[in-house]
Amino acid sequence: MAETKRYALGDFALQSGETLPEAWIAYKTFGDSSLPAVLYPSWFSGAISDNEWLVGDQMTLDPKAYFIIIPALFGNGESISPSNSGIKTFPNITFYDNVKAQHQLLVQGLGITHLRAVLGWSMGAAQTFQWATQFPDFMDIAVPFCGSARTSLHNQVFLEGVKSALLAAKGESSAGSAQGRVADSATSQDRIWSEKARTVGLRAFGRGYAGWGFSQAFYREEYHKRFYGARDLEDFMVTFWESWALSKDPENLLVMIHTWQSGDVSKQEPYNGDFEKAMAAIKAKTLILPSKTDLYFPPEDSEYELACMSEGVGALDVYPSIWGHWAGGPPGSVEDMHWLDERLKKIFLEAPVRLV
Repeated sequence: MAETKRYALGDFALQSGETLPEAWIAYKTFGDSSLPAVLYPSWFSGAISDNEWLVGDQMTLDPKAYFIIIPALFGNGESISPSNSGIKTFPNITFYDNVKAQHQLLVQGLGITHLRAVLGWSMGAAQTFQWATQFPDFMDIAVPFCGSARTSLHNQVFLEGVKSALLAAKGESSAGSAQGRVADSATSQDRIWSEKARTVGLRAFGRGYAGWGFSQAFYREEYHKRFYGARDLEDFMVTFWESWALSKDPENLLVMIHTWQSGDVSKQEPYNGDFEKAMAAIKAKTLILPSKTDLYFPPEDSEYELACMSEGVGALDVYPSIWGHWAGGPPGSVEDMHWLDERLKKIFLEAPVRLV
């Protein structure tokens, strides 16, 4: 079994102008490094192991065919995070920062100068779009599933809700979407959570999330009983959503929420806020895979992303699923998992290798 490793980044310069001191990125690899490389970044709150369901024999991401690298987001608890670093006031992190660190890992740490593909779910999809715009010549293929190149206003509203529920347990208010942690200047003392505040805040966070991860149809069909063995809705709230939230560190979540809320591939040179220009700069063969019932990332947003891309570069296919956002996640639906893998297999077979 492959082991999780750390790559030291040193004092890492952030997009904000701040420095993340003595930083590192956690990662895990599968397959031989002589094989074509595939990058598969982690998602919001997800551990590296939470991505492994899509890797294996007979899958598109077969370690006998590809060298697969799964890097962890800053703030997930494996890469440098509030929970494992001792940094008193953790700086704001962007997708740009995460991709810059991953690029450093690949080029300087692993000797990789080209990728066969970048792909990912949710915040992994956002990182996929970020890669395709930040380093457009670096990969042949980009497959973002159930995610976006720019965090929509509606998505920011959702994140403000769960962020505010979490902070309310400490009597704090959000500074606003993508504006940092809290309304008042935070000191190192503000980062300390009592056990009561942590428990109350994370439970509220989990219950807020419960209305978004799965779709209305998922609950209407009572899939929480059928697939998760819940006795009723309250049992599902406690055993699935609260249990998930209570396993997380609140400061880690706040770091990743900021990353998510501030997501926008145009917020970098040479695009300087021009979203359409950023999307048109993508060169990799790109397959965008939204779920028809995703409450965060509806297909309409993906359709606009595709429309901004250069002719012949992108394509779109929609998960015909009632699992909402979870259609692309750690497998709830075996049918959705097969649907995704079939589309990965096709683009991996058909997309040409780009010579740069």
